[in-house]
Amino acid sequence: MTKIDLEPIDRVTAAIDAHHEKFADSPRSHLGASILGHHCDRWIWLSFRWAFREKIPGRLKRLFRRGHHEEDIITADLKAIGIDLRCTGRDQVRVDLGGHLGGSVDGIIEGGVPGAENTRHIAEYKTHGLKPFEDLVKKGVYESKPMHYAQMQLYMLGTKIKRALYVAVCKNDDRMYTERVKYDEEAAQQLLDRGKRLSTADRMPDPISTDPSWYQCKMCPAYDLCHETKLTKEVNCRTCAHVTAHEDGRWSCARWGADNILTEHQVQGCEAHVLHPDLVPWERRDSNSPYEAVYAKDGVEIRNGEGDAHVFTSKELVELGDACFTDLVREARRVFPDAKLEVKDVKGLPAESN
Repeated sequence: MTKIDLEPIDRVTAAIDAHHEKFADSPRSHLGASILGHHCDRWIWLSFRWAFREKIPGRLKRLFRRGHHEEDIITADLKAIGIDLRCTGRDQVRVDLGGHLGGSVDGIIEGGVPGAENTRHIAEYKTHGLKPFEDLVKKGVYESKPMHYAQMQLYMLGTKIKRALYVAVCKNDDRMYTERVKYDEEAAQQLLDRGKRLSTADRMPDPISTDPSWYQCKMCPAYDLCHETKLTKEVNCRTCAHVTAHEDGRWSCARWGADNILTEHQVQGCEAHVLHPDLVPWERRDSNSPYEAVYAKDGVEIRNGEGDAHVFTSKELVELGDACFTDLVREARRVFPDAKLEVKDVKGLPAESN
């Protein structure tokens, strides 16, 4: 028998994963309910401000897709045992928690849950790998999955439904775990207050730890921004010093006098972007222009704003980093005022490029 060459299979898998990685997920416009159960205020703020973009491997994207498809299967199983389940799939109920806060519930149960047939519930579906699933079974959702617990508490607050049915499926062996969760008014209100505080905070809050080796920090997708380079790689309205988040859910811009910036415009940003002072590693100094920032490193000053012979755009600062403070790059900025400066080789040497 001819031995089968396994290499083409690996190539197929790699190609599929690469296909999924090509498509960047759109940033979430609102501060989601589950995020408010996260252990770190700073991570929540950075996430909501679109200050970092987590690179998700193709395999994980396929895994997330599987979890999404599982929702229809769970819904069918719950209905099959007589649960009156509504508002699922494309008909999910949007829960508005005020301001920038909100989310969508997986379903609304009007009745039929065994042991609580006459009680309304919100339904929350999750899929887990083997180890997290076993931890969930052992400890329960409150201790094992605090972000999911927070999500359900806020959804119960928003819908005024006092019970939640948590349905978890193990992706390894298809075991199921269900748990009825009671509404905790105090916990829900604390989460809501946290969300309002962080979503409208102008400055970056303290992290859960300033120790780079802290176990909750080491695997964080914002680790570099928080503990190492401290320079955002994202240029959009939410990373701009001109923009303010308001309690009623609006984003306004002091540079252009915009009272309510649409989400699609927030993603794009503009050429007047000035990096938020908490998202750069350099000292900020006084500026003679309200539309520019002055940053200093080792006694050298540079300006950030609408690019010209003396001012770096935010995209250039993000691209070049500390190199912007060198004589070579500042001279290039002066000589080529209409050029876009960018790193052109692996050594990080800057060069002029149109």
